[in-house]
Amino acid sequence: MIGKLTGRIEYRALDHVLIDVRGVGYLVYCSERTLAGLPAVGEVAAVYTDLLVREDLMQLFGFTTLAEKEWHRLLTSVQGVGAKASLAILGALGPDGVGRAIALGDWNAVKVAKGVGPKIAQRVVLDLKDKAPSMMAMGGTVAEALGDQDAEVIEAPIKRKAPAPAPNASAQSEALSALSNLGYGPGDAAGAVAQAAGEAPDAETPSLIRAALKLLAPRE
Repeated sequence: MIGKLTGRIEYRALDHVLIDVRGVGYLVYCSERTLAGLPAVGEVAAVYTDLLVREDLMQLFGFTTLAEKEWHRLLTSVQGVGAKASLAILGALGPDGVGRAIALGDWNAVKVAKGVGPKIAQRVVLDLKDKAPSMMAMGGTVAEALGDQDAEVIEAPIKRKAPAPAPNASAQSEALSALSNLGYGPGDAAGAVAQAAGEAPDAETPSLIRAALKLLAPRE
């Protein structure tokens, strides 16, 4: 299994790049969002990868974070969602947006992805709603895009452009943990944190916890 590639981008296409790794070229298919975050042709990039193997096909899909890769794996586990639809959803929303939409049950947000109809969008939300809390909790530890490390290639290494991390992923993870410790169920906590984070993307952990608690408070 090929889990990660580091090499020089030889060329770009609309939905994939060719990455030269020590003289071997790999075609890597990516979402629009991921492609936009990769460096220019001739520069070094590193991507986490997922390999699709079928009788008539082998394809590599690339992601700038482990969270994005894991969401791709979960999305493609939903009946009717193939790799193309998964990349469209991740390209439209990003991994943080996917988690927020699913936690809130907002299938209309998923439906904005190209080629994803309402039935598939609803199925994604229903099938993965129980997975959203654990994925959001992981966000603080798996959002390490590529950092500032130098890529190891045959030529002199080049600093690669690191994509922006998901907004307040660590704060969401910490807020979820705090709400769980207070006795709130994973689904309720994830929904409240997702809504609070959507309303204040730059909120730090204490503010996110307070906002989520207000949303969870019983209404008169």
